Amino acid sequence: MTYRPTRREALALGLGAAALAGLPAFGLEDKGYALGDVVIGDPDAPVTIIEYASLTCPHCASFHVNAWPQIKADYVDTGKVKFILREVYFDQFGLWSAMIARCAGTEGYPMLIGKFLERQRGWYLDHVAAFNETKNAAPIIEEMMKIGRLAGLSNDRMNSCLGDQALLERMVGDFQTNSAADNVRSTPTFLINGELVSGSVPAGQMAEVIERKLAGG
Repeated sequence: MTYRPTRREALALGLGAAALAGLPAFGLEDKGYALGDVVIGDPDAPVTIIEYASLTCPHCASFHVNAWPQIKADYVDTGKVKFILREVYFDQFGLWSAMIARCAGTEGYPMLIGKFLERQRGWYLDHVAAFNETKNAAPIIEEMMKIGRLAGLSNDRMNSCLGDQALLERMVGDFQTNSAADNVRSTPTFLINGELVSGSVPAGQMAEVIERKLAGG
């Protein structure tokens, strides 16, 4: 899935001028959100993988279903790799689902990100065609909230998060700053100790890059 971050696209998401300016969001730290980069694995691991992914991108879901479990078991759980996912927002549903994930805090965020990707067909793909005809977002939002409840989030908590303009501005500001700095043009895109790898790569192909980095390459 190709991504070209532009002002017009951000406005199309209804994010507004404040979000585009990347204004600082005050007080968010007190609300229990997962803010900024959330590290999965040992923070002192010698290899860092940063993934840029949209929660509505089928190729991103494919990587997390087919390759991520092996990479996590072989490298993250063993302390060799720390993993960071940075969300990309193609549409309002990718943004809203990420807001729900961040609503769960740093403890619940990794699990919910995984569930949104693993269950992408059920909450998004099976409903998006109907949304495109009716513009009724309620069925997709309800499916998103079902996933949020897996982390113990109440409907009130999720509605509060989804309506939090300061959270939205912080997330969109981070997204635009990071993706522009790393010249991200598609999802999924990985930076493995700074080396760019694009696409839903198999676990074996990613492991080759990781092993080279572990060896100092």
